[in-house]
Amino acid sequence: MRMRIRRLLTWRKALAACVTVCLLLIAAFTVMYLVIDIPRANEQAKAQSNVYLFADGTRLARTGEVNRESVPLGRVPEDVRRAFVAAENKDFYSDSGVSLSGTARGIFSTVTGGGKQGGSTITQQYVKNYYLSQEQTVTRKVKELFISLKVDRHNSKDDILAGYLNSSYYGRLAYGVQAAARSYYDKEVEHLTVEEGAYLAALLQAPSQYDWAVASPADKRNAKARWGYVLDNMVGEGWLDENDRSAMRFPVPLEPKASAELAGQAGYLVDTARRELIAAGIGEQELAGGGWRITLNIEPKRQQALREAVAAGLGASGPAPRSKAPKESKADPDRQVGAASVNPRTGRIVALYGGDDYLRHYLNNATRADYQAGPTFAPVALAARMEAERGHGAVDASAIRRTAKRLGMAADKAGFAAPQATSLGLMGASPLEMAGVHATLANDGEKVTPSIVKSARRGDRTVELPDATGDRVIGSVAAKFAHASVSGKGPAGETRWPDESVPPLSEAADVGVGTGASGRTDDGKARWFIGATPDLVTSIGLFGESAKTGKQVALKNVGDDQTALIWSAYLVTSAAEPVAVKGS
Repeated sequence: MRMRIRRLLTWRKALAACVTVCLLLIAAFTVMYLVIDIPRANEQAKAQSNVYLFADGTRLARTGEVNRESVPLGRVPEDVRRAFVAAENKDFYSDSGVSLSGTARGIFSTVTGGGKQGGSTITQQYVKNYYLSQEQTVTRKVKELFISLKVDRHNSKDDILAGYLNSSYYGRLAYGVQAAARSYYDKEVEHLTVEEGAYLAALLQAPSQYDWAVASPADKRNAKARWGYVLDNMVGEGWLDENDRSAMRFPVPLEPKASAELAGQAGYLVDTARRELIAAGIGEQELAGGGWRITLNIEPKRQQALREAVAAGLGASGPAPRSKAPKESKADPDRQVGAASVNPRTGRIVALYGGDDYLRHYLNNATRADYQAGPTFAPVALAARMEAERGHGAVDASAIRRTAKRLGMAADKAGFAAPQATSLGLMGASPLEMAGVHATLANDGEKVTPSIVKSARRGDRTVELPDATGDRVIGSVAAKFAHASVSGKGPAGETRWPDESVPPLSEAADVGVGTGASGRTDDGKARWFIGATPDLVTSIGLFGESAKTGKQVALKNVGDDQTALIWSAYLVTSAAEPVAVKGS
């Protein structure tokens, strides 16, 4: 009897505690709902320029000519409106304006440092864009929740949708669906087709990645998949006929009109920096809002040396005169060059070459990963074999792929599926990616993730950037042996010294001893060179790309040592100590 009474009292205490907690939560919710009011529109509408600086503090570029134009909802075709709803929030017309589960996931992700999480409603996204900031903080997310509830209560769904379409960021510095229609299709919003509207709706998930003009092959696949997802959702909601959907083809957008500030190499450097900052957690809309002072690790002297070396390697017999910048034109228009030079001790990208001119070729050759890695992959396979032998394990394609991923390659499964994939280097890789892989080998197996951004500040806010160097990812012996193989002294396959046509590195003052791996890919569409000195790892790729179609083509009339000539010229020209780096 006494035991039953004790159990009853315990059960009542537990129930009372639960009721008390629920009442406190309800009270807190009520108080916050009453206290947090709908604020004025945020200051993001007054976008400023972003300033990009070289490592020595000199200015590289200023960006930020924001394109904004609001239109009434009536000008947006109904099918286009539905495409946005299908993409972001199918229950928009019936929900309360918030997603509690999505908000909870977002708060948990922010607290735990897990990155961005989706799940916000159209109303919440509108509130974030129009009333709040893009910062990933718990306070901002809580405010977003309560303001969204009030906005949904006081505004019609059409007003909210109009605000969302007009305040969202679509890339290319375009705010609002009208500005996006002009930027991507050169037409007024009322003339958009459902296919074009679906692409603009798909863009909102990742504007920089899904912009067709600069997207990597993987990002293009993802953009198309997202576009298809939008249209399929429209079919599922009864807004689009299934037969009409089957007949639709992807509407390739127009090339962007870039600012003259981004001419030459500037655009590629800014593009690489923007992508790094977005990966570090800065929202695209926040970055586009301006006011940032971004200092890069790029050293002007080495950047100029790399640019001159490419011009010399593709045409002249030696480096161009220092007093006059080379004219960056090629006799063969079907060639593209990408290069990245990284300090293996710090992970800093000190020079990067993305193409002749960003205004003529938006795709960044330094970061594109659609050409085979070829012989530059041989040291990776060698390192994997040594690691496996040390652990008495088997060496197969999956083991080599795991080592490649640890070293910093994206290592898509498809690239490792073909026979002889690892021996021939059939997987895709970018010059920057391979510079990071070989920098990790040069850094005794401790991870190097090449970084172009030294610092990023806006007002009193400073972005905390991830470390460019990290923990050991492969054993020291394997790393040293694989790195040594680049000199041609190890058994890494088709690695070798450039022939006698390349000036001996020992003749270049202050260069020190250099080593290099050179060779062509199995399909003949790319030639690579990986060069290493004690303080630099430089990856150079020469790619065959049709100037007319943009498709990959085999390289023609290219000497075996074309890329080696570029590297040699780069080292000779940048041999002196770099300029002093100012604080930022």
